[in-house]
Amino acid sequence: MNIRYRVTLTQCERNELGVLLSGGKHPARRLKRAQILLAADAGVSDEDIVASIGVGGSTVYRTKRRFVEGNLDLALSEQPRPGAERKLTGKEEALLVATACSSPPAGRARWTLHLLADALVRLTAHESLSRETVRRRLAENKLKPWRKDMWCIPQVDADYVARMEDVLDLYAEAPDPKRPVVCFDESPIQLIGETRLPIPAKPGRIERYDCEYRRNGTANLFVFLDVNRPWRKVKVTERRAAEDFAICMRDLAEVHYPEAERIRVVLDNLSTHSLGALYQTFPADEARRVLRRLEFHYVPKHASWLNMVEIEIGVLASQCLDRRIESYARLVTETAAWEKRRNAEFARIKWIFTTKKARAKMGRAYPKPACASA
Repeated sequence: MNIRYRVTLTQCERNELGVLLSGGKHPARRLKRAQILLAADAGVSDEDIVASIGVGGSTVYRTKRRFVEGNLDLALSEQPRPGAERKLTGKEEALLVATACSSPPAGRARWTLHLLADALVRLTAHESLSRETVRRRLAENKLKPWRKDMWCIPQVDADYVARMEDVLDLYAEAPDPKRPVVCFDESPIQLIGETRLPIPAKPGRIERYDCEYRRNGTANLFVFLDVNRPWRKVKVTERRAAEDFAICMRDLAEVHYPEAERIRVVLDNLSTHSLGALYQTFPADEARRVLRRLEFHYVPKHASWLNMVEIEIGVLASQCLDRRIESYARLVTETAAWEKRRNAEFARIKWIFTTKKARAKMGRAYPKPACASA
């Protein structure tokens, strides 16, 4: 016998359904069930509800029945659906994960869904496995064997920790105009020209440029960044030899910071970043005069992220260099304009990583002391 269920809502339930339908992000099925209940409460017939809301008669019947026999939440919610049985057992899923984490077959750079499905067919009693079955099981285990990330894995030893904490302590010091902290690094750049003139943008069409280009050689950018004040300097050179480094250090001491007593320079471990570069470039007395006012602090190997100027070079690359620059002269002009504007904006790098945070986050990687503190 087909039982006819009568829906009678309380005012509180009507208000709750009204709020549900008035806004917010909700599943479409839940919204339609709310509309069914409000219409049924208003006395609308099942046939009219089917026609106005666009659902089947069985949906109207089940929604009303679940409300009458249960409550409002039961009528609005989605009942679990049985679905098909999982094709892979627990042991087979573990085998799939282990296979995906292993080396791919000979001649293949990485695992694909088809390769994994074929491998599992060979290793189990299944006659076939779909690509979608493999994809879902991998997704449940947050595995994407066709993707790889590349990064530099440092050797965190005592020397690494000592250099890292030395640089972090420099950043944490109170500003001292007589003892400024300046980060220094370089970045190569290709000079690329157009083979055909680009087509400018206009309403309804973005700018277009030809895929072909002309290589006009390379250049180098030396970048200085003051840790404690909004100042940076970009120097364009044709190369980055030891002589160029030495000239940059002399300019830093005699041109940019002539009044400073001691300039602490944070830099990486490139072979040209050495005291000997100044003796190689200048007479001994001049090299010694410059070096008396410089103090080099090297970041650990494979830890260029500790050099604050790396962030500034990233800003320079995205704001100024993300285009084709065809000549050395234009590169000088564009980087000078970027430098002037950024200095005028008083832009600074906000560094928040400290020695205390390093010890908290990287404590397990710190070398174990041979002797405990007294």
